Amino acid sequence: MSNEFVVRSLDEIRFWSRIMKEHSLFLKLGFRCEDTQLITEANQFFAVFEGIERRSHAFTISADPEQIKRFNSEVHNAVSHIWAFKRKVLGLILSCQMPGANNFPLLVDHVSREAFYFRNRLEELNTGKLEPLPDAIIDENVFFLRIMADHAKFIGHLLDPSERQLVEQARNFSHDFDQLLFQAKDLESMRPQSQTAPLLDQFLDQNRVSVKSLRDFKQIARDLIEACRIKSIIHPLLADHVFREAERFLFIIDMFERSLTKK
Repeated sequence: MSNEFVVRSLDEIRFWSRIMKEHSLFLKLGFRCEDTQLITEANQFFAVFEGIERRSHAFTISADPEQIKRFNSEVHNAVSHIWAFKRKVLGLILSCQMPGANNFPLLVDHVSREAFYFRNRLEELNTGKLEPLPDAIIDENVFFLRIMADHAKFIGHLLDPSERQLVEQARNFSHDFDQLLFQAKDLESMRPQSQTAPLLDQFLDQNRVSVKSLRDFKQIARDLIEACRIKSIIHPLLADHVFREAERFLFIIDMFERSLTKK
């Protein structure tokens, strides 16, 4: 194991542990007053991932790789548990056992997919079984394009209906990212086995342009929400949360383009 393993592990944990912590809060805010056990569990997960996030920042890039590997395994265990919690909550909602709760089923499925992604990333790092570059590019884009499409849908439904222009913008972003996701799924089934740079470059370029537009929209919405200048039921932290995930997607696109350039 190398320094690169340490850097990548800490980067993933620092980003996603904060996301998991915030998921715990968002789920709790959507529970009913009588869902006391679920609220307690959400609070426990918040504390667990807050601790993981804090500990991840105590490591440096010169940390012992074996120590980081053990930390990855510990985090993997915590992520497995929060994934199971999220799927349990989704099951309760879909079976109509939580009438009146304020968590969309798609939102709960969305946050569970992110936990599953984080768990898989930790497994790949610890086993060293990373995908070939073309496969990684397609799979990461399929995952994040769906995340971005979901975000646009959530924003559109959580804005006050009177915010007609912003609701329409969110609806347009939802449509655009659904189309990008369909294109990515088509490419996924074709599975180019060689690093066909022009094809993959074009794929990344197209997605970057759209993600930047959505990122900018999220940033404007976040700033307006924080300034109390638009009407919505979007928590300010949720607005910042989805903005950071768009930034993460752009970071990954840039990383893939640098990797293609080296080939």
